[in-house]
Amino acid sequence: MTRSRKELVSLSDTSWYHCVSRCVRKAFLCGVEKGSGGDYRHRRQWIVERMKFLSSIFAIDIACYAIMSNHYHLIVHIDKERAFSWSQDEVLLRWSKVSTVPLICARYISFRSEMSESELRRVGELVEDYRNRLYNLSWFMKFLNEYIAKRANQEDGVRGHFWEGRYKSQALLDERALLAAMVYVDLNPIRAGIATTPENSEFTSICDRIQTVKHVNELIAVNSGLDTEDNKCFLMPFDGMGSVSWAIPYVFEDYLELVDWTGRAVREDKRGFIDDRQPKILQRLGINGESFIEYAISFLKEFGHAVAVPEHLVDLCVKRNQRYLKGMRASRKLFEG
Repeated sequence: MTRSRKELVSLSDTSWYHCVSRCVRKAFLCGVEKGSGGDYRHRRQWIVERMKFLSSIFAIDIACYAIMSNHYHLIVHIDKERAFSWSQDEVLLRWSKVSTVPLICARYISFRSEMSESELRRVGELVEDYRNRLYNLSWFMKFLNEYIAKRANQEDGVRGHFWEGRYKSQALLDERALLAAMVYVDLNPIRAGIATTPENSEFTSICDRIQTVKHVNELIAVNSGLDTEDNKCFLMPFDGMGSVSWAIPYVFEDYLELVDWTGRAVREDKRGFIDDRQPKILQRLGINGESFIEYAISFLKEFGHAVAVPEHLVDLCVKRNQRYLKGMRASRKLFEG
């Protein structure tokens, strides 16, 4: 049974979500089309640039992404508290960058001292509506997908759908689910056979992070300044010490080791290979290494609308008054094996 987006994206359950959007008819509208031979690979950069722009406007941060020829993956963190820390002026300024605001809001910005109490009250109501939208995942995805669809249709001189229906989302209920989802996303090009290492997996967050680290190290070597905007990665930072609330809760070096180790195991010429010296991050989180490699290939199919350790899935079943959630068997094998 189809469930409402409000049920699937609930901040009382988690602030972490894995999203997937696919091109209509699974056509390679962001790659090289097999039939026509049209090359649309440049559209993947459009998606990166749009994600970067929207993450600077919304209280939604990007932890991980992979943009393929006919679909893309996104792992986001929703920061409701940040949205409620913004002033009315900041909310209006942010919303005006993605949508037209009514005349009454424009008047408020320039001539608020001349406005009546009823007008000010109306502006306040609109601001709260915009504030709620600025941490709403559906609005974020709407502004991302609509922009790409319109730009691509304009380029092709056509009309119609570019993306399949609604985007799909999975709630990531705990740290182990987040880790498994991130590795699955970052290894998409390697699983598809179009890349052999994380550092040459174009249009993925892992490649972006590696290139950023290399660039910063080069600047340090030549004693250049590091504070320019060009040197900052738009992705969420890692913080395994837990000293920053707005961060991915792992050490980046540990995560990089895990992606590299898993990537070598899921390559076609290395199928089934498991190194005894599995990354320490798996041992620390109590994740079965063999199962982790298996689900790095089939993660999206095995889990439904939520990913978590078994007890968290059971809790969600009770909360939603459901008897069963897809992925319970996979969860036991991955997180308890």
